[in-house]
Amino acid sequence: MDQPTKTHAVAEWAKQTLHLLPDPALWWPAEETLFIADLHLGKAASYRALGQPVPSGSTQDNLSRLTDLIARHQAKHIVLLGDFLHAASGRTSHLLHAVTAWRAHHAQVAMTLVRGNHDDRAGDPPAEACIEVVDQPWLLGPFACCHHPQAHPTHFVLAGHDHPVVHVSGPGRDRLRLPCFVNDGQQATLPAFGAFTGGHVVTPRAGQSLHAVGGGRVWTLPT
Repeated sequence: MDQPTKTHAVAEWAKQTLHLLPDPALWWPAEETLFIADLHLGKAASYRALGQPVPSGSTQDNLSRLTDLIARHQAKHIVLLGDFLHAASGRTSHLLHAVTAWRAHHAQVAMTLVRGNHDDRAGDPPAEACIEVVDQPWLLGPFACCHHPQAHPTHFVLAGHDHPVVHVSGPGRDRLRLPCFVNDGQQATLPAFGAFTGGHVVTPRAGQSLHAVGGGRVWTLPT
């Protein structure tokens, strides 16, 4: 029988083995912990409130993908690296009910939100969701869990906020724009998990390692 194709990349950060997943998310198997950045739940609703013709369903899609991740890895802890909710205008009763109902199905999983700039405006998750909310940097083992990429004097930083993407060119002058993980040596930035988010193009530079997400896989890019 053929062996299954490996879809993730393995990295050694802060002397820890981490799996860079195509969902995209970061899995820390030693502590059975998932790191997720930038869901931006309610963003589509915020745009619709402004009269923009944005389709519905992104919240349920995001939560369903999180459910799949939890089941696949049997995660015991999820660390949300900021911007769980997008804006106060998207904080609808429908959204809050969906979040609370989803959380009830995963009551056995600890969840911690490191507040991001959008969380400051949108507000914390509803108390019924039982999500611990902390400010950055929040220390977990050798990691400083942050929303904004930044330096930390003693810990390796895991962050979000930038929604990094990279341009990948092919032989036929085709060009893809793919989400990516960025490691700058003492910090790593995760791509946005949310299905309805933009991206900031990363210009590769010396000392960085980039892992692009595409086709259900994580690709290590040449440096």
